[in-house]
Amino acid sequence: MQLLDAYVSTTASVSARHKVVKDLPSTLAVDAASCALRRGDVRRAVELLEQGRTVIWTQMTRLRTPLDSLQTCSDHAVALREKFRDLSSLLDKPPANYTEGTPSVNVEAEEIWYRRLVEEWNRVVEEIRKIDGFSRFLLPPSFSDLQDAARDGPIIVLIASKLSCDAIIIPCMQPPTSIQLPTNFERLQNLVLALDEARQKEPNAKGHQRALDDVVGPVVEHLGAFAQSGSRIWWCPTSLFNFLPLHAAGEYYRKHGQLLSQLYISSYTPSLTALIQARRKHDKSPSVPFAAVGQNLPAGASFTLECVEPELELVRSLLPPSPTVSFTKITSVDATQSRALHALRDNTWVHFACHGTQNYEEPFKSAFLMRDQPLSLLDIAQMDLSRHEFAFLSACETAVGDIHTPDEVIHLAAGLQFAGVKSVVGTLWTVDDETVKHLVEAFYTNFCSDGKMNSKRAARALSRAVQSLACNKDIPLDQRIVFMHIGI
Repeated sequence: MQLLDAYVSTTASVSARHKVVKDLPSTLAVDAASCALRRGDVRRAVELLEQGRTVIWTQMTRLRTPLDSLQTCSDHAVALREKFRDLSSLLDKPPANYTEGTPSVNVEAEEIWYRRLVEEWNRVVEEIRKIDGFSRFLLPPSFSDLQDAARDGPIIVLIASKLSCDAIIIPCMQPPTSIQLPTNFERLQNLVLALDEARQKEPNAKGHQRALDDVVGPVVEHLGAFAQSGSRIWWCPTSLFNFLPLHAAGEYYRKHGQLLSQLYISSYTPSLTALIQARRKHDKSPSVPFAAVGQNLPAGASFTLECVEPELELVRSLLPPSPTVSFTKITSVDATQSRALHALRDNTWVHFACHGTQNYEEPFKSAFLMRDQPLSLLDIAQMDLSRHEFAFLSACETAVGDIHTPDEVIHLAAGLQFAGVKSVVGTLWTVDDETVKHLVEAFYTNFCSDGKMNSKRAARALSRAVQSLACNKDIPLDQRIVFMHIGI
């Protein structure tokens, strides 16, 4: 795992790092974790997963690590802090975009320069680790560090390896529990394909629900020891599990006929570290800066999204008035890529209503489509959103991911969380206008019911909104379960 991290870190561009990861075995981390489980070392399995997954995101966030606590140390420590910050800033800048005719000597020179920067950065990190209290600075986290992710509810890590398929329940104070699941890698592959095919052909189909229940059922049978009914749980899926709507599991308690959503409030996290970082506290503005950005006819689109403009006004009407919320609305005529970027930068609460696309070949080109050009995942990844509270992504395919590198979790919703947004609502596939209209209204009605804004209430508000859709028989099953929550 350390060699993997070191190898990827010497590559300058995000797209080049993705190509490197794509060329490596996609099951490296899950296979290592599965081997640790076979030895009975559950804690080590969790550590290996955290070290070997979301490598690209981890390296990007590593360069933005705050070191304010070094300010009160010695002059040498302060000098190291400044050097770390300067080198990190250089490494975090996008590399030059060379045209096809650029001499190879220029490209090679930049690659050599970048590798030397990485080497110097590594030396500075080693020096920082010699300072009292910083011995584990930027080292892979231990299980005791990672267990803090479960402080508000248990984490369920799902491991899909060709060696075995397992679940690990991580509570906050108790030892982790591993469960061997009654499925295998091949059956999971078939389930992912079958669910996708069924969703496209018959949106109300429930024929494959039992196979999904076989995955979730054994987990829920153990959850009672760690979580009360009605409390929150977090799913951290790996490999093929990333492509299953785990929050929508059905009636695994056959005699009671209870759905998972009736017992627990499900959220997702791409990694344990991402959830821990999302809980970092920052000073908040007395007035919540909230931007609603809509684009109904982006560049190249063949039809207009008629629901976008009414949706922006609906969101405004359901939010608390000023001075609790300082509301900005950017309508389709003004929603360019640049304007959307500025709105995202300047407002710690955002709502996007537009076309969304997942680019399956180059996932960092996944984007929200604006009037002139796309607002891409790469654009978002290069932003510091560490003070941002909430994002609602009312767009298609914002939490899909890349089948070639599933454990890198490269999609718009995860990108916003890794950039710093604490709480994100996204979509697993395409979403239709009728679903959006009903769900957005139900969500914000629940979210802002007492006139206060708290990003930690998003998961519960979404759960209640989805349950309200279940009463509407005109909305097919695939649309009732399309929205999911990531983060705190």
